[in-house]
Amino acid sequence: MKYGRSLSELAQELQRQTSSKRDFVLHSSLMHMSTQGGGRSQVSVGAKGHGQGGECFGITPHARRQLAEKLGIPYAYFERMRTEQPELLDDNVNTWLQSQDEQRMLRTLDGDVRAVLSDRYRRLDNYDLAESVLPVLEKLPGARFESLELTDRRMYLKVVSTRLTQEVAPGDVVQGGLVIANSEIGAGSLDIYPLIYRLVCRNGLIVQDSSLRKTHLGRSLSQDNDQMLQVFQQDTLHADDVAFFKKVRDVLGSVVSEAVFKQNAQRFQNTQDIVLRGNPVKTIEVLAQRYTLTEAERGGVLRHLIQGGTLSGYGLVNAVTHFSQEIADYDRATEFEALGGRLIELDARQWKELAEAA
Repeated sequence: MKYGRSLSELAQELQRQTSSKRDFVLHSSLMHMSTQGGGRSQVSVGAKGHGQGGECFGITPHARRQLAEKLGIPYAYFERMRTEQPELLDDNVNTWLQSQDEQRMLRTLDGDVRAVLSDRYRRLDNYDLAESVLPVLEKLPGARFESLELTDRRMYLKVVSTRLTQEVAPGDVVQGGLVIANSEIGAGSLDIYPLIYRLVCRNGLIVQDSSLRKTHLGRSLSQDNDQMLQVFQQDTLHADDVAFFKKVRDVLGSVVSEAVFKQNAQRFQNTQDIVLRGNPVKTIEVLAQRYTLTEAERGGVLRHLIQGGTLSGYGLVNAVTHFSQEIADYDRATEFEALGGRLIELDARQWKELAEAA
């Protein structure tokens, strides 16, 4: 499992971001884009026409993708215009912003627009979530914060319980836990999943079939067309958020129950009986096609499979989760931990396609 921040580092960054971030709900006509040489785009908020008098923000790649999608502009074309024909991009974007009768939520942080969302987007913020669940997690029997991180896209809390322990092979011990993941910018829902942690190599495996998932959809915050609303942390949704986070706390115990852990550990253990009879290279090719791995990722998984010396489903799962520790991007590394969880859930037919690839 890839290491992230310490608990104190996470708390400090959450506090800093809370002081820096600002949200706006406004009519699309009160947004204006301007792109300078070199492809640096800015968004004026609260400005009409040519953006005069508005407050200016940069815009992140994630927010550019969201803006392109909402305006019906293919993202690849959006990016080509940004670097090669910035005036054309601004003409396209501003024309559609002026013509659409839509309310938008803009989420900003450190002077940049980081998300362009619907006015119905339900803000379940990382600070509030952490404030609600961290005290509960700290009281879980044998709890250990194994990996915490706050990326540009999501917050992750990965916790292991020493109370949940099982030997799945001679000398190979796993422990149970959970992962909580949340995005403030529309890059995913709020998820709580069971976690299997392999002590011998610090591999993490995320099981996504039994979980809590909350999409960020709430009631509209629409305003009149000529108005702009800055949404503060203490708005009318705060009471609803508190009630919801209480429900999240209630779920934590069931996700790290002994029954859930035993079931997932047994699934993991059962993959030892699956023999990879085909060509290992072809097996990884099938895996890469099925789950969209890059060439570098495919090579990394194959390397770990061979180094592990176990040509079985168990060896393949461990190769996938072990390779995750080498991935620089924490979000992508977590996706590989979830891929390990997806593999232990495969049925006999799906495993046969992998095991007998030639």
